[in-house]
This record gives sequence, C-alpha cells and structure tokens, in this order.
Amino acid sequence: MKNNSSIKTVVAVGIGAALFFVLGRFVAIPSPVPNTNISLQYAVLALLAAMYGPVAGGLIGFIGHALIDLSWGGSPWWSWVITSAFVGVVIGLFAKKLNVQDGEFGKGKVVVFVVSNVIAHVIGWVVVAPVLDILIYAEPANKVFAQGVFAAVSNSITGVIVGGLLVLAYTKTIAKKGSLDME
Repeated sequence: MKNNSSIKTVVAVGIGAALFFVLGRFVAIPSPVPNTNISLQYAVLALLAAMYGPVAGGLIGFIGHALIDLSWGGSPWWSWVITSAFVGVVIGLFAKKLNVQDGEFGKGKVVVFVVSNVIAHVIGWVVVAPVLDILIYAEPANKVFAQGVFAAVSNSITGVIVGGLLVLAYTKTIAKKGSLDME
C-alpha cells in the first residue's frame, strides 16, 4: 500500500507542478505592485498540499515556480521559488489534521485550512522572500517588503477562497464511510 501511495504522490507532484506552471504563467493577474501578480496557482498548491502533504507541496511549489521563471527566458528568481516551496511545505504540514481524503470539510477543518494558508503565505512572503531577496540579490528593503505584503495578502485570499472551494469540491466527490448499505 505504501508503494501505491508513493506513486500517487509522484503523479500529484507532476500534475501539480504542471498546473502551478500553467496558472502562474498564463493566468496571472497583473497587480499595481511591480513584478507581483495575483496568482491563482496557490489555490492548486493549497489543494494538493492538503491532499498529499509537505513533501508534495514543497516540490509542487518549487518545480512549478522554477518553470514559470525559466519560461520567461531568464534564470529562476530563487528567493521566490524557495518561498513557493515553503508555502507548499507549511500547508502540507497540516494535511494530517485536514485529512481531506475522509470526505469531510466542516467548520473545524475549514478553520485549519484557512490558518495553514495564512500562516504559510504571511511567513513566506513577508519574511522568507524579502529576506532572501535582500541577501541573494541585494534588493532594496522597501521594494521587497512591499511586494511581500501584497503577495501575502493576495496569495492568502486566492489560496483560502479558490483553494477552499477546490477542497470542498474534492471532498464532495468522496463517498463517506458507512454511506453504502448492503442489500
């Protein structure tokens, strides 16, 4: 059974990274903050990290964000690639508590999902990304912290609202234990 789970996780990483890339590259909504978009790919990251855990979440964020940056013809902006991976890992750490595979997404689990997303995005975009931007690229602090605050707010909103709707839709497709009667 463990082997089957590993295969599912590898497939989820591949599909998740591809979806993260497509949404981040082709569905990004421009924002008033330079070099920052409203990014719908964090909804998919939230769903898949909640389903498959921190390793899958981290890999999806890392690979997907690196592919987005590479597709623009330059090298990856490592501080943001690392932050996307960080966000996936943090949300994934809450996967056992969410246990979306049981088909339940009630109030308690919604709260856990919201808290995990907000924690991941706020720490990631307000602390990790700006600090790495300053350390790696010598970017001006006021610029990177402005970008980080905007990214934290917009990515939290898309992760919570769109990601929450994706989790809800997913859990509705799962048959509940004891819902099938023997005839």
